[in-house]
Amino acid sequence: MTQTEILPDPPHRIGWALAALVVAGNMIGSGVYLLPATLAPTGSSSIIGWLICGLGAVTLALVFGGLGRMQPDADGLSDFTRRGMGRFIGYQTGLAYWAACLAGNVALAVAGTGYLAFFIPALKEPLWAALSNLALIWLTSAAYASGARTAARFGAITLGLGLIPIILAIIAGAMAFSGDTFAASWSPGDQPLLKTVPASLAIIFWAFLGVESAAALSSLVRNPAVDVGRASLGGVALAFIVYVAASIAVFGVIPADVLVHSTSPYADLVARVMGSSVAGLVAACAVIKVLGTIAGWTMLAGETSRGAAEAGWMPRWFGGAQKGKTPLSNPILNCVVMSAMVVASAQPTLGQQFGVLIGVTSVLTLCLYALCSITLWRLTKKSGWRAMAVVGVVFSAFAVAAAAGGYILPSVGFFALTSLAWLWVRKRQTV
Repeated sequence: MTQTEILPDPPHRIGWALAALVVAGNMIGSGVYLLPATLAPTGSSSIIGWLICGLGAVTLALVFGGLGRMQPDADGLSDFTRRGMGRFIGYQTGLAYWAACLAGNVALAVAGTGYLAFFIPALKEPLWAALSNLALIWLTSAAYASGARTAARFGAITLGLGLIPIILAIIAGAMAFSGDTFAASWSPGDQPLLKTVPASLAIIFWAFLGVESAAALSSLVRNPAVDVGRASLGGVALAFIVYVAASIAVFGVIPADVLVHSTSPYADLVARVMGSSVAGLVAACAVIKVLGTIAGWTMLAGETSRGAAEAGWMPRWFGGAQKGKTPLSNPILNCVVMSAMVVASAQPTLGQQFGVLIGVTSVLTLCLYALCSITLWRLTKKSGWRAMAVVGVVFSAFAVAAAAGGYILPSVGFFALTSLAWLWVRKRQTV
């Protein structure tokens, strides 16, 4: 490997087990660490949203497994949709998924900074928080620059460490669980479930973003026809069990009106039950896990932009000089874009910044999930796969429709902008 290239070495592609850990790792940590505080206004009734989104995630895992089986030689999500719906949709998928990965990474950095603030309270201030976010992004971009397999292994290792705080929180929650506390937090604003649950879906589904990771990395998976499906289902199953147990534990111990102000919910939960020394371990493991998750999403962003560059949809700086080879300029440019997002998305509190980023990222990605489901429909004549595709489209559309307008409008603006840019891309490719 030269200093200017990241080579996805074919003989050493990742197997389904490592791919499943990448899927789970990209979800666990991206959603579970700060979401309890973000969902505090909804209260413990958010458990209904977790169940709905979990079923939707399983359906989407089957959709991506079907795409992997039918198109094992596809190069990521944009290549799937290009084959099923044409170049324009493939182009939109590539750019939208790239943007979603980068925006999601900034949200992850915010979550990591929230747990670092457990040790360094000054990081709760906007300026110091922004500097911490930048440091986390630069560090994990360096991990991807050293190679895709390095980033994948780093994510798998940190997943094990990242489960420590969640397991401790679940144990602490079981020890101190209060049915009265859980019931009192059911609906903090006394709003009906038909209003609170649908509104929370876009935020909750953030925790399941990553179900497509194996499909997005299909060019790096050893046997895409089989391994994409196995990895997707395995990763979703692990994440779903962890999410439901952890959510019940937090709301059964910490009142919703207290939880809403937390920057490190699981550390706070463990501190209440096991003491501040154990809470410090929880916060430290959470930071390590967030680093691994950022590394995984940085890899997804890099591979997506590399594929888009090879298709002529993005500048050659992201790839394309040699097929399958990612230049060093790719992670550098992605790091610069994420750094700009850190500054542009700054909010008075970490929780507010996290909420804005995950809402927009969820809506944008759910739109792509709908496109992938439609692609599955177009690529197969089998009724079973087509039924799964229909359910995937319905779920994605429902989750987007339930989202707040402030999350939908930025996605509409993004697709409008990329549609205009398509005119320039087409003109350049026909010259």
